[in-house]
Amino acid sequence: MILIAIGANLPGPDGASPRDTCIRALEAVRALPGLEFRAVSPWYRTTPVPRDASQPDFCNGVARFDVARFAGVAEPEALLAALHRIEAEFGRERSVPNAARTLDLDLIDLNGLVRDAPPPILPHPRAHLRAFVLRPLLDVAPDWVHPRSGAAGMSLLDTVPGGSDAPIGRW
Repeated sequence: MILIAIGANLPGPDGASPRDTCIRALEAVRALPGLEFRAVSPWYRTTPVPRDASQPDFCNGVARFDVARFAGVAEPEALLAALHRIEAEFGRERSVPNAARTLDLDLIDLNGLVRDAPPPILPHPRAHLRAFVLRPLLDVAPDWVHPRSGAAGMSLLDTVPGGSDAPIGRW
């Protein structure tokens, strides 16, 4: 199972809303060779983390994929590079951490692989700390277990500050 978080809080380069950008980015990820689309969560409206009143809310979701038959095992570096190319196509500029962005694609889990280097670090090093990732992730993978800690996704969501009460609403 491959889990990819999708988010945006700025209009796309063509003026598309963050939600429309996320939907179009999902289609671009679905077109990558070797991935077999399984599900996408609902789109959630979330506040920036850390909270920043100068930034608009994010649209966030998670998509679930499998490795397509006969495609072999997805290479983490190649998949991350493909996600970064899609971000660039949608106008993503990497400036400072936690900056507003036109698109953010994060590789959260790749078949339970645990690795610290080279990038990408897997599972995503902060996914278990973010309700805006865990909530939609559990929509597409309700039985997900964090590959490094062995903790159930739902128990992780319950321990995140704000957890199940985090300011997340449907977009």
